[in-house]
Amino acid sequence: MAGGRGIPLALLAVLTLQGAGAVKVGNVMVQAEFHQRDERVKQESDQFVFDFDGNEMFHVDLQKKETIWRLPEFGNFARFEAQGALQTLAAVKHNLEFAIQNFNRSQAAIDPPQVTVFSEDPVELEDPNLLICYVDKFWPPVISITWLKNGQEVKDGVVESVFYRGQDQTFRKFSYLPFVPIRGDFYDCRVQHEGLPAALLKHWEPQVSLPASESTETLVCALGLAVGIVGIIVGTILIIKAMKMNSARNQRGLL
Repeated sequence: MAGGRGIPLALLAVLTLQGAGAVKVGNVMVQAEFHQRDERVKQESDQFVFDFDGNEMFHVDLQKKETIWRLPEFGNFARFEAQGALQTLAAVKHNLEFAIQNFNRSQAAIDPPQVTVFSEDPVELEDPNLLICYVDKFWPPVISITWLKNGQEVKDGVVESVFYRGQDQTFRKFSYLPFVPIRGDFYDCRVQHEGLPAALLKHWEPQVSLPASESTETLVCALGLAVGIVGIIVGTILIIKAMKMNSARNQRGLL
């Protein structure tokens, strides 16, 4: 692993005071790249991202060799050549073996992820929305995030963010699933990470209140049923009292 805990990420223009009671006098612009290799499954991956005060400005799609701005408008005011990221990552990869040997192939402590699932907007039935799976505070940045709808894996429309680095050197990541809320449907965000003993399923299902018309009808029906029950009880009591009064009159008449 290059660019992880124990092997620092590249930093650019760090303009803050450090220490207790420090006063921030500027902003933090971070260029972060890493190359990692999972020797168990023989897979490699790279990432190059630029952020400002913890917010992504852009990342480089290394397969398409394109700069992807977090907001398209950013590209109107600045430029970044993707080739620069490729050259930087080539140097990082070249140094990987040297770093592994110097660290004696030791590994940092593994931190399992924390997972939260929520919708982008308040849920309304049959109103298109977006589910967000937020995976936070994990290390190393090797993770699998999948969506399940009613127990079946969903791939269409799913989008993942890049890895974002936290101040404690752990990482966070987002996964997005467009969906249309239907009563009875449920969703799970499944997260797999070497810090977890088994795949973690975070369950979510829409909590939708009844429409006003349905609520009114339900209330009217409930009130009608309650009035009917009360009427039956009162009627039964009156019948019993009438029978007792008739019985008492009959007994006095015999005397």
